[in-house]
Amino acid sequence: MNAKTYSILCVDDEENILNALKRLLRHEEYRMFATVDIDEAFAILEKNPLQLVISDQRMPQMSGTEFLSAVKARYPEVIRIILTGYTDVDSITEAVNKGLIYKFLLKPWNDEDLKLDIRQALGQYELIRSNRRLQEKILEQNEQLRVINENLEEMVRERTEELEIKNHALELARAVLEDVPVAVVGVSAEGIVAFINRETSRLAGTASSIAVGRDLADSVPPGVASEIMKNIDIRETVHLAACRFGEAVYDIAISALSGRFHGRGLVLTFSEAKSSFDRPAG
Repeated sequence: MNAKTYSILCVDDEENILNALKRLLRHEEYRMFATVDIDEAFAILEKNPLQLVISDQRMPQMSGTEFLSAVKARYPEVIRIILTGYTDVDSITEAVNKGLIYKFLLKPWNDEDLKLDIRQALGQYELIRSNRRLQEKILEQNEQLRVINENLEEMVRERTEELEIKNHALELARAVLEDVPVAVVGVSAEGIVAFINRETSRLAGTASSIAVGRDLADSVPPGVASEIMKNIDIRETVHLAACRFGEAVYDIAISALSGRFHGRGLVLTFSEAKSSFDRPAG
């Protein structure tokens, strides 16, 4: 912040003190206000955004500490400095300790020291403002984070409910397949048996060796396995009629998985052969 943007109020019941302060600070490019009257001082504070108030301690209307205590209550960000004599140091020290004033300066003052003290006081004002802005930013971000967390919790809840529904549907689908009155076998694109239902284990002949995790070629006659797996990219159901498994003969319906799983597996259903033709085992 440029020095021209700072406004300073000086309050003292002696005009010569105020004039001395004006002369001292006239080259500092501050916006200066000065008054000998407390009521006028409050009026200036009400009408103007001030950064620093410098007050005498001994004044007829009220003491400087009382005045600056009232300033703090109304304008807590304004920096407050007391100008005082040596005899008032003890009472002023208590005001500093209570946070009523930023610091006290002794009369008579050293001009250069006073100008330095004023610059430091305005630096303190900037620090307080920066801290306040940071606090406001933190509160704002915390609120945003709270809203995000609430939305995330809702999203997680909805996603959990969705997964529960899908899992329930999946369990139901598996139960349905398990109870389908025909043998159903799921085979991966690599030819590995991925699923069988209850009826599959009841197939007569060598088909009873079909088990999850086994290679299809080890569970059905090799010639049948190769014919099944060449249909991995089909779009419509293909039928292999009269496939012999030992003494048993089955018709096999071959359906490729659809959608995003197309090309990644097959579904086989086995039923007793309707044709008298016996497909060779090999």
